[in-house]
Amino acid sequence: MKTVYSDLHGLQDAEAEFIRGKRVPSFEGPRRAELVLARVKEAFGLESVLERREFGLQPLLEVHDERMVSFLSDFWPRWSEENGAVDAFPNAWPPPRAHRRQTQRIGAELGRFCVDMSSPLMEGTWRAVSAGADVALTAQALVSAGDRAAFALCRPPGHHAGRDYFGGYCFLNNAAIAAQSFIDQGASRVAVLDVDYHHGNGTQDIFYDRGDVLCVSIHADPTKEYPYYLGYADETGEGPGADANCNLPLPWGSDYATYGEALVAGVSRIKQFGAEAVVISLGVDTFESDPISRFKLRSDDFLYLGKTIAKLNLPTVFVMEGGYAVEAIGLNVVNVLSGFENA
Repeated sequence: MKTVYSDLHGLQDAEAEFIRGKRVPSFEGPRRAELVLARVKEAFGLESVLERREFGLQPLLEVHDERMVSFLSDFWPRWSEENGAVDAFPNAWPPPRAHRRQTQRIGAELGRFCVDMSSPLMEGTWRAVSAGADVALTAQALVSAGDRAAFALCRPPGHHAGRDYFGGYCFLNNAAIAAQSFIDQGASRVAVLDVDYHHGNGTQDIFYDRGDVLCVSIHADPTKEYPYYLGYADETGEGPGADANCNLPLPWGSDYATYGEALVAGVSRIKQFGAEAVVISLGVDTFESDPISRFKLRSDDFLYLGKTIAKLNLPTVFVMEGGYAVEAIGLNVVNVLSGFENA
């Protein structure tokens, strides 16, 4: 399996985030991707790693609001002129029933699009995240051209980025961009299978009223875990997207016996949908030692996860999402890919 990678991801290197009232070192950093890359090269060979192609803005605008994309791309000069070269966090958000009107202060604009305090913007953010989108699009192009599967080693992750908002370490939704590209190239039905510990709220938001993209997400109970306000089982889509959204929330402490049942159910739902291709939001923060998660999957379980995904027998793009137990992240990701390859 080919892996697509760009070292520009390192330009997004947050020093800290704010969580539960504390300023703490960011859990999401460049070392995550570097360790995965090293393990991929060890498992599949140096020649399996490809550099990204550049695709421009249009694929991003197919899934994201133009105002948010413009905000991200133009943000830093305005922010640094007013505030200096410091990482940018919002300190105000539109309350319920408020208008999300454009304002004249860059800090207020930040709160209009950013939903939390884990995702600071900095000088290199736009270059990093736009390169990540290109990584996903390059992997999708490989699969569209005939490869059975490809791995987009994206960083930062993307599945919490919605149509017109970002957060949860995510700025552009790489998985949604890849899925939309299959549609743009003629596929009538595509599925996104999100196996990250956290619900793919951004992906759900983007496709919720569409019937051509099925979103299946297996994740921790949102009454207890981020993103809290989406990810419930009764969210099944609306309008043309009715029955094209499937959430499978699981309790804290779930091991692979529980997780595997949900995965089989998700795979079955994708088969029933009649998808012509599948994009996997590949988070490995379901691992038992992940510092911000509470599932109990072991490294060997990720082999079975990959084997189960392979049963779909569909063109498959794996897109990197979460995973914060960095010493094990490379092994766990490669186990998914190897399980898929060897099925």
